[in-house]
Amino acid sequence: MQISLVLAAHEPKALSHFYCELFGAKAREGKADHHRILDLKDGVRLEIYRPSKHRPFPAAGRALSLCLKLPAHQIPLVELEDHVSHALRLGGSVLEPARLEPFGAECWINDPEGNAVLLLVPIERLERSA
Repeated sequence: MQISLVLAAHEPKALSHFYCELFGAKAREGKADHHRILDLKDGVRLEIYRPSKHRPFPAAGRALSLCLKLPAHQIPLVELEDHVSHALRLGGSVLEPARLEPFGAECWINDPEGNAVLLLVPIERLERSA
């Protein structure tokens, strides 16, 4: 059994480029020219597809969202802002401003098609020697 995330897109090829750049991944063709597959780290797969024209297009929202959990950092907000800037250059937009939380820094962005994505940089906890 394999579990993957699926994301409906009006332009799967363009949206797969956004996510490839954001995740540092490579896309490959799926079952049709309107289907792209991104194999991410740890066996996670993101499949981007264009739904049938005979069905309503799924509504974008946060009921199921992607979360890009980046490596932990001692100064997570500064690290996160670099990633947010990169996402903006790729055509994304900020949905909620970046903020520092006890667990790290997070920012909700929209991809170029308006899907919500959470960018998260956990705070790096330094172990204390006894």
